[in-house]
Amino acid sequence: MSRLRAPLIALLAGLAACATQPKPDNDHARAQVEATERAFARTMADRNADAFAGFVAEDAVFFTGARPLRGRDRIVAWWAKYFVGAQAPFSWQPDTVEVLDSGTLASSSGPVFDPAGKLIGRFNSIWRLEAPGAWRIIFDRGEPVCDDKAN
Repeated sequence: MSRLRAPLIALLAGLAACATQPKPDNDHARAQVEATERAFARTMADRNADAFAGFVAEDAVFFTGARPLRGRDRIVAWWAKYFVGAQAPFSWQPDTVEVLDSGTLASSSGPVFDPAGKLIGRFNSIWRLEAPGAWRIIFDRGEPVCDDKAN
């Protein structure tokens, strides 16, 4: 019986340790991603393409234009046109942020506005935690909003 008792006690201790592991703090991670998304959007308002690039993962995919853009360099080169001029051609802000229980991937989405503040689209982004507190965008897609007056 004692030969079985030691492994059983070890198994039960291991299960107890797993049961007491704290769940990830999704509220904290969600706040980090929201702040990151807002800082990412601020790069457009500030006309700072270099800062914009810093939020994009090296292997990111942006669904912009006819074909997906793959890789930070191609994304940044394609988006450079949006950083020309004194006024940003659009702005965005998150209104929804969710984080996986693992705390390593997150989704953000929200409205996109023209310079006059008119709603023109909605963005959807996926973020990856690459280092403690360092979220990088890995997928991004924007969609225009439907104009109800046109229907």
